[in-house]
Amino acid sequence: MSWFGITPLKKFPAPVLRPMAPFFVAGLVIAYGVNSAQSAMMQSDEWKNDRRNIYAKSSQH
Repeated sequence: MSWFGITPLKKFPAPVLRPMAPFFVAGLVIAYGVNSAQSAMMQSDEWKNDRRNIYAKSSQH
């Protein structure tokens, strides 16, 4: 199917995933580091009893 002479599903032999692999790995490492830092901050003394903290002890019935 052609739309104005453009074939939308044409395959090109260009490598995509292999050159981008270091960026995917770096993104996972950054996401893990941010998650670890956020969890450590949520368990600190400053935020331990805050009502927005999901790790805080709930005082609801």
